[in-house]
Amino acid sequence: MTSTQQRAALQRQIWSIANDVRGSVDGWDFKQYVLGTLFYRFISENFADYIEADDDSINYAQLPDNVITPEIKDDAIKTKGYFIYPSQLFVNIVKHANNNDSLNTDLAAIFAAIQASANGYPSEGDIKGLFADFDTTSNRLGNTVKDKNTRLAAVLKGVAGLNFGDFHGSQIDLFGDAYEFLISNYAANAGKSGGEFFTPQHVSRLIAQLAMHKQTNVNKIYDPACGSGSLLLQAKKHFDAHIIEEGFYGQEINHTTYNLARMNMFLHNINYDKFNIQLGNTLIDPHFSDEKPFDAIVSNPPYSVKWIGSDDPTLINDDRFAPAGVLAPKSKADFAFVLHALSYLSSKGRAAIVCFPGIFYRGGAEQKIRQYLVDNNYVETVISLAPNLFYGTTIAVNILVLAKHKTDTTTQFIDASGLFKKETNNNLLTDTHIEQIIQAFDSKADTDHFARAVPFEEIAANDYNLSVSSYVDAKDTREQVNITQLNAELKTTVARIEQLRSEIDLIVAEIEGESV
Repeated sequence: MTSTQQRAALQRQIWSIANDVRGSVDGWDFKQYVLGTLFYRFISENFADYIEADDDSINYAQLPDNVITPEIKDDAIKTKGYFIYPSQLFVNIVKHANNNDSLNTDLAAIFAAIQASANGYPSEGDIKGLFADFDTTSNRLGNTVKDKNTRLAAVLKGVAGLNFGDFHGSQIDLFGDAYEFLISNYAANAGKSGGEFFTPQHVSRLIAQLAMHKQTNVNKIYDPACGSGSLLLQAKKHFDAHIIEEGFYGQEINHTTYNLARMNMFLHNINYDKFNIQLGNTLIDPHFSDEKPFDAIVSNPPYSVKWIGSDDPTLINDDRFAPAGVLAPKSKADFAFVLHALSYLSSKGRAAIVCFPGIFYRGGAEQKIRQYLVDNNYVETVISLAPNLFYGTTIAVNILVLAKHKTDTTTQFIDASGLFKKETNNNLLTDTHIEQIIQAFDSKADTDHFARAVPFEEIAANDYNLSVSSYVDAKDTREQVNITQLNAELKTTVARIEQLRSEIDLIVAEIEGESV
């Protein structure tokens, strides 16, 4: 079976579990239990593999807890970031799940113990609260303990029945793909904003490749509004053959999604010392100011959200916003995210940011920020994408590519709005489409109706408008008409009509003559 077939089969299995066990529970809420259980199984098997170290004589799940020495536990936590006793492993809990009258409280105790195992270690912040949204006592699971246990057992058994193989090689990515598939489907079904919770993998691939184009190594990768971490993970996939020296950094304002992002790092086998995901509002409580600059920044921030802006007089003096001389409008924080990313960008790196198209042509403060970006030669490329690429929104978004190492003052515009494959619910960027965009981005060559490098003077004369349609002429898809040929055909048609009329007149005259 090919990897594509395996992925499709696994996705069908997981979606079936989700539908079978959620019952009357809202899907968007219940995903926490499905995803949490997937995560619990993963870290259990991953931890057992670490302890066994490919020694066939050791079966960690069958060992008694009391054989674990403090030294073994200490060493494991320093390496893996957490500890799981044999009795706490997923495989041992699922074995008796149907007959365990205290299943919900047992699970709660296990999750608390796993999280507490990191206390006092460098991994504490990365492990703390990982299972916070997996509330085994919640009434969302049922009104009685029996109902809760029945549903929890169904989830455990369903996840236990998934055939992952082992957690080596491509199987890890396969698991991660299925995990992201479940997030995306729940986001779509719940009518949530795809931009808030999940960036589709095909768009993520494009953004990651833009941000890391021609970089042989990067110090670290950052997403200031990381959601479930999909953009960072695509960066990992794209950069597996190269060096990411210090790892993956992100900040997320939504607590539930913040936990999902951290889980996602573990699911993709990124160890706790190679990622740093923080909770909080990036615009008013930014983390990592001591960590910047970053060689690669990827981001799909929320579109046109409100923020405090000018109501906080200190923000205009913030070193992220002060250079532009103006703050993003209070009703539209888009450019606040852009300026934040620019401030965190290294002199050799790139930032690739998904943006709402309105920010590229509106006036006022947004025009002044565009002028600052263009005058300082930070805008490398603006790319317009096709509509309906994201879950929960049909908006045709743009990608803004920022760089601090440009060697000329031109700005590139790419009209990729015609590049998409029609799917049932959403459009899709294929690998061929992504390659077309990257090739144009790399060459900076002008291509009729697709790409153009525009000199600074033209943009300045156009009031710093950065809309792709202002610089790349759309292809005229109307049918071309040959007027000369059309006139000749009309002349022939008119003559033929006159001839037919004459023939009809003769026939009518003959009929009238016969009737006299």
